[in-house]
Amino acid sequence: MGNAIIEQVPLGSQWPMIDPFLFCAHHNDLYPPGTNDLGPVGGTAGRNIGSDFSGKDGWSMYHGTVVPGFPMHPHRGFETITFARRGLIDHSDSLGAAARFGRGDVQWVTAGAGISHSEMFPLLDHEAPNHFELFQIWLNLPAASKMVAPHFTMLWSEDIPTVTFTDANGQTTTVTVIAGQLNGVEPPSPPPESWAANPASDVAIWHLVLNPSAEWVLPPAAAGSVRTLYVFDGSTLEIDGDTVTAGTGAVVDAARPVDLAAGSGGVEVLLLQGRPLAEPISRYGPFVMNTRAEIEQAFRDYERTRFGAWSWDSLDPVHGTEQRRFARYPDGTIDTRGVSTPN
Repeated sequence: MGNAIIEQVPLGSQWPMIDPFLFCAHHNDLYPPGTNDLGPVGGTAGRNIGSDFSGKDGWSMYHGTVVPGFPMHPHRGFETITFARRGLIDHSDSLGAAARFGRGDVQWVTAGAGISHSEMFPLLDHEAPNHFELFQIWLNLPAASKMVAPHFTMLWSEDIPTVTFTDANGQTTTVTVIAGQLNGVEPPSPPPESWAANPASDVAIWHLVLNPSAEWVLPPAAAGSVRTLYVFDGSTLEIDGDTVTAGTGAVVDAARPVDLAAGSGGVEVLLLQGRPLAEPISRYGPFVMNTRAEIEQAFRDYERTRFGAWSWDSLDPVHGTEQRRFARYPDGTIDTRGVSTPN
């Protein structure tokens, strides 16, 4: 390896993470057309319903029974950041918030002291396959913020900046800036109690698309930050001359500029960067705290309070049949984004 690459790791369904990140799952499902119930045409025979991660026929039901997705479940002590590239996701939570989002949108939820939410994947197209692709990233919270009030927000695709760089040969690299500024370009603000809201955190979440044979110099991060390049699609990526194949994560030296060059097929990369919290972690299922005693308390609190009232008719609600993106915030404010064109 060259001097820029510190470590390489293979990517599975859940990617290896480095503090302050805890978890990243890349869901990429080509569902069949949908039924009137917004589930898959052809049914779900042969699947472990309630816990289907099989990828059979190119898709999974996950914990859904009729509609794929993740019915009501709790979180405490960290944040979920959902970057939805294809398809539309229905969110419902114990704060009373709801959303239908996707096609480049990002949902950012600070679980803090506790929230229950569901994330369902309604199959809205009855005539053609329903392609869903999303990343769910878990970002840790510092001990001082683990019990803050939960917070729900949407970062709409129209508001998330992209920066395009053109190399000497006319090939382009496009960077979607979800968190962390790039060349002075600032994304929408993260939730106020997020570790990413602290300038000292140097948290960055960027999606890189390098066209075939494109070259770009990745600028250095702040001192003390850790940076990983997750090469998840395409051909190959050269990092300071060392070739990394798709399906690989590369931890790189964040303190220096790094030359990137795409292979002949182009490449897509998710960059996760931040200054480690360097705090003890105790985690069990949906809870991430600092001590085992705090995990046990989280279970007791959830059993007692359910982290708020669940005002929905089911544990896996969906929000109708229109291809309309929207968010309803806990205070009742509704933000609509019109009708999206399927992709």
